[in-house]
Amino acid sequence: MATSLDALVEDEASRSGPLRYLNLYRLVLAGFFVVAGRHLNLGGDSPVLFFAASFSYMAGVLILGFPDAARLLGSRRLLTLQVLVDITLLTVIMWASGGYRSGIPILIMVVLAGAGLLGRGRMVLFYAAYATLAVLLENVFRTLADRESADFFAVGVTCIGFFAIAQVARLLALRAIANENLARQRGEDLARQLRLNRQIIQDMQDGVLVVGEGGIVRQFNPQAAWMLGSGLREGSTLAECAPALGACLSGQEDPAEATWNLRLGSGGRMLRARLLPTGQANDQLIYLEDLDRIHRQIQQVKLAALGRLTASIAHEIRNPLASVYQAAELLRDEKRSDMQARLIRIIGNNAQRIDRLVGDVLALGRRDQALPESLALDSFVEEFLEEFLVAEGAAAVGVVVNRIKPGQQMVMDRAHLRQILWNLVGNARRHCSGAPGAVEISTELQADGRIALAVQDDGPGIPEHLRSQVFEPFFTTHSRGTGLGLYIARELADANGAVLELIPAVEGQGAHFRLIGRIKS
Repeated sequence: MATSLDALVEDEASRSGPLRYLNLYRLVLAGFFVVAGRHLNLGGDSPVLFFAASFSYMAGVLILGFPDAARLLGSRRLLTLQVLVDITLLTVIMWASGGYRSGIPILIMVVLAGAGLLGRGRMVLFYAAYATLAVLLENVFRTLADRESADFFAVGVTCIGFFAIAQVARLLALRAIANENLARQRGEDLARQLRLNRQIIQDMQDGVLVVGEGGIVRQFNPQAAWMLGSGLREGSTLAECAPALGACLSGQEDPAEATWNLRLGSGGRMLRARLLPTGQANDQLIYLEDLDRIHRQIQQVKLAALGRLTASIAHEIRNPLASVYQAAELLRDEKRSDMQARLIRIIGNNAQRIDRLVGDVLALGRRDQALPESLALDSFVEEFLEEFLVAEGAAAVGVVVNRIKPGQQMVMDRAHLRQILWNLVGNARRHCSGAPGAVEISTELQADGRIALAVQDDGPGIPEHLRSQVFEPFFTTHSRGTGLGLYIARELADANGAVLELIPAVEGQGAHFRLIGRIKS
């Protein structure tokens, strides 16, 4: 019911303007008849009737033209009454002015066209039929009164014109209604979309600023006001509420994207400001990200991961400790020297396993203590291989080869890079064929200006169903492995701003790991 009432009110409001113009046309026409009718040879057949009809027309226009008439009768009823008055009195004026040849039927056509458009196609054919009947009756009475009558064929053509004008007006009105409904629907859709976008911008965690020419703040969301402080308001300059950000923006000559990390606001929050073009002249869009909040979220994730890691470490340490305890109990009761040697070997192996596990955890704890430096990869890998071959023994000689070109560098902590290479080369050495050159260390320049240090073997490779788990903590396929090697290697790479990734498998090739790091600090 409310929707129908709203539509009715909107329909009445949309008619008031055009109806006012139609009333103005009627008023001008009635005044024309009263003032200049006789000078244009109108009313020659019956001057008294002509003036009576003209003044009646003027009175009808004035009475029906008041705003209260539309309020009392309604715009539809008022329009019908006005059209009937127009056709009736214009027909009387036509009778007093010589009939068809006076040109009054043309004015009736104008009334029909206006009524068809204003009435939006409703009752327009009735108006045309009423006008046709009035004109035909006027011509019949003129004939019966022995006055000069018009040609009935010409009058018939005029009446056909009434219906043609009415039908065209009706079609135009229907077309206008369809366009109006489409525009209204699209307007409602646009309004809903704007409300949705406004709600999203209001509730998003990032701050949003729209800055106009001269650094004038045009719009912002509550999050931006919270980040920059209470001094942020529309119409103020960015230099007033955030001087550091305003200085960066004024120094940005290129309108393309830009990113700055700044401490802004009354709380001195570390924010990342991203400048984006809006596609509109002199307008710039700035996104503000709270890096402190992101850092807290990262810390929460790491604390949760550390909790899981601690629980896993406790479980992993318990197994070798049980073996050590059991071997010690047996050793205390065992008298044979060969069995003692075997039990001592079990104790030593499990103690080494615990030591490796503790060493890996300690290395993971030192990941944030990175001291990046520019390392010459050829000499660094050469020194690393000398140490690795001493640890692995003569069986590893010739298996691992260094194919790094001289002069290539990578920015990374020296100890971290050594541990990453030790894990990667150790895994490759364990799974390769053992032939000369089975494990290859090489480099490759990337398109983005970084450098990739690759370790590849000729072994069977990593099965497809296990590739997603290789970087998970405590995942291992080796009976004596801790399962932390690749996990720690990736964490150390991340601490140095590098990326450790497993290259998709290629048929006939083994595992292929790639460490991508920076060339310059």
